[in-house]
Amino acid sequence: MSDKANTIEIGISTFLHADPEKGGVSHAERLRQAIEEIQLADQVGLDVFAIGEHHRIDYTSSSPAVILAAAAATTKNIRLSSAVTVLSSDDPVRVYQSFATLDGLSNGRAEIMAGRGSFIESFPLFGYDLKDYEELFEEKLELLLKIRASERVTWRGGHRPAIDNMGIYPRAVQQPLPVWIGTGGSPESAIRAGLLGLPIVFSILGGLPQRFASLVDLYKEAAVKAGHDPNQLQIATHSHGFISDTTQEASERYYPVMAAQMNRIGRERGWSPYTRDSYDASSSLHGALYVGDPEYVAEKILLLHKNLGLTRFLMYVDFSTLPHRELLRTIELLGTKVAPIVRQELDRQASSGDDGALQT
Repeated sequence: MSDKANTIEIGISTFLHADPEKGGVSHAERLRQAIEEIQLADQVGLDVFAIGEHHRIDYTSSSPAVILAAAAATTKNIRLSSAVTVLSSDDPVRVYQSFATLDGLSNGRAEIMAGRGSFIESFPLFGYDLKDYEELFEEKLELLLKIRASERVTWRGGHRPAIDNMGIYPRAVQQPLPVWIGTGGSPESAIRAGLLGLPIVFSILGGLPQRFASLVDLYKEAAVKAGHDPNQLQIATHSHGFISDTTQEASERYYPVMAAQMNRIGRERGWSPYTRDSYDASSSLHGALYVGDPEYVAEKILLLHKNLGLTRFLMYVDFSTLPHRELLRTIELLGTKVAPIVRQELDRQASSGDDGALQT
């Protein structure tokens, strides 16, 4: 995108929840459902579908590039991204090769969202020490960007064997292959992405999204300091959401689903119990939960765009206790109802020079 001030991409992010231990869908069935979701997202005009990497029994997405490649042949326009690739515990050569392969299969629609991951299972699984958490990511990001920039690579680091003038193939269709930085809100991550001139994705799962404005400022300041054009920067968010025909219906339907998942993770991490008060606060206009009818969800996205200067919004709706038909319905409404409202309003603002409240 050349002019990002009054445009926004809207899409879906998912970790492909499954619950085979408790009688839910199997991993195999959840994978097949994912293809159906990506196809629908493409058909209803959404811009991007992003799958995160996890290595737990309650998720199915240990190999996002493989899943996205399966969908590439049956979709036409939608961009296909990881969300995130846990780069610290992976090999940048294989990451580039996998997504360059996806890029070829999709005719230039692949993206990498690189991050350190919100869970740590991949570190012992692939033989990495958590004491090297920060150093691993920095070193591997450096190598990934070097591979992206050059067909032949010479590189030496501390956590991977050196590469001496070797070719990395296949090459991506897109030059350069998009690499985003995913972060949960670390100032260091925002500054790193800015210095590198890379697009950034903030995971906003609670509190007030507006508080991320200071991180956006850090990101932009670092980019300008490094000589990057601030008008070309891309800023995305990833947040939970659910859409129904009425806001009351959406709110009542999604609360038990959201509470079950948040309390499950909360028990692992020592969080306080997730309550209805917390849910209602997050569902309010200025909160981080995008639950409601299409008009209300669109209003919240427009507010987020105004406060943070977003160029992309990703809605995370996938929980194992949510019937698949309701997940598909949310994707449908996001593409056919929410996105057109948001785009029409941003077009109106661009033509009138107004960035005020949503006009209905």
